[in-house]
Amino acid sequence: MTRHPDTLAAMHARHGENYRWKLLLAVMVGTIASVMSSTIINVAIPDLSHHFQLGQERAQWVSSGFMAAMTVSMLTTPWLLARYGYRATYTACMLLLMAGGLVGGFANHYPLVLAARVAEGLAAGVVQPIPAIIILRAFDPSEQGRASGVFGMGVVLAPAVGPSVGGLLVDAFGWRSIFFMVVPLCLLSMWLARRLIPASAPGGVEPNPEGARLDWTGLALATAGTLCLLNGLVELHGGTAWSATLLLGAAVALVTTFVVVQRRTLLARRRHPHQGIDPLMNLSLFRDQRFAMGSVVSFIYGVALFGSTYLLPVYMLLGLGLSASYVGTILLPAGLVLAVCIALVGRLADKQPTHRLVSFGLALLAASFALMVTIKVDQPARVIPLLVTWAILGRIGLGFILPSLNIGAMRGLDRTHIPQGASVINFVRMLGGATGVSLCGIALEWRIAAHGTSLIGPNSPARMAAFDETFLMLAAVCALAMLAALRLKPANHERSTSH
Repeated sequence: MTRHPDTLAAMHARHGENYRWKLLLAVMVGTIASVMSSTIINVAIPDLSHHFQLGQERAQWVSSGFMAAMTVSMLTTPWLLARYGYRATYTACMLLLMAGGLVGGFANHYPLVLAARVAEGLAAGVVQPIPAIIILRAFDPSEQGRASGVFGMGVVLAPAVGPSVGGLLVDAFGWRSIFFMVVPLCLLSMWLARRLIPASAPGGVEPNPEGARLDWTGLALATAGTLCLLNGLVELHGGTAWSATLLLGAAVALVTTFVVVQRRTLLARRRHPHQGIDPLMNLSLFRDQRFAMGSVVSFIYGVALFGSTYLLPVYMLLGLGLSASYVGTILLPAGLVLAVCIALVGRLADKQPTHRLVSFGLALLAASFALMVTIKVDQPARVIPLLVTWAILGRIGLGFILPSLNIGAMRGLDRTHIPQGASVINFVRMLGGATGVSLCGIALEWRIAAHGTSLIGPNSPARMAAFDETFLMLAAVCALAMLAALRLKPANHERSTSH
């Protein structure tokens, strides 16, 4: 393949020594737009539910539908980058994300709102793996942790400030304003992409529109498996045992078929490297222990992170009876602490082992969930201080996990496998996230019903007990992830080589 004139190296020569940091800023803006669109909707769910007369389960699909679409589309990122290059792929995703924001904001019917959320999720999913690919290709190994920390700091500032701004917008202008927030960010990201993002495909080669075909069979199996899993989880509580068993059984069968198809596709591609179909997921990556264990941690971490992102606002809005704008204000200090922590830990990630940083972060995250049970509504003077304290503790935990997990898990991979590795590890994290949003919603409704109460009406000890038990479930999930995190430790010969 021929080299493209707008490769990373050529853009570096054109823009000077600090180009890699400018490039990081360019992809950061688009990622901020996609992250904001995924998390900020949670503050608007009660208003949106009331407007469309929705129950909790249907309203939850505004979050989980986005997550499901984002999860599946991540697997297409390596194929899109090889076929169309960084710049074209990134710009098209920003256009789709902006279109989803505009359509969702003007929609008068819930199915149209849901369709807009799915479109936003598809765009966000393709964008999510790109920063990790850029960091691993544009930065030296000695700078990758720092770059990941700077990028993470910028990205988490969005959801940190987002709920505060979003809460104020919801109170002042209603739920539609949440959709319109992404539009200016998308416009800025497209302008930056035109100037700073290379037009080449990974490796500096020309994009090849006539290259390998997309693995549509694998994509269909992954989509159907994800939807069966999510609907099966919902049916566990809201439906019948028979329908839940049928859907979850179908999910297992579809995932098994997906694995078989991916193995066959990979073998066929190796026999005929210049023709055929690229596998959607390169299963040979899991032979690397750090990558395999990093994927396990990413999945469980996704369950805890996105599950809590859904649960915390619902807890404060419906459990404690706080207003949407007040919820955002309470979460703001924790978000700011997370941004600072990520920047500091990013420097540590270049010097300290990944397994140590990730395990410590998971321990803090588990503790923050478990300590939520100390908040009692009959002690109003302690409610806000404890909420802020435990939220900050959990965000410090996230600060130790985020800069080091992806980079540490992929350091053992060959450079040619970095796009696939970034795509897969983001996929399993988002699959965990989509599962976590559904799981928290189901667990909460299950415990609400078990305590004989409801989410509507005056607060009660029974409702608080249901929330407490759901937080304890998340704490147990984080503790489980620590077992896999300890196996991110590199082998003895790798450590001696690095020294």
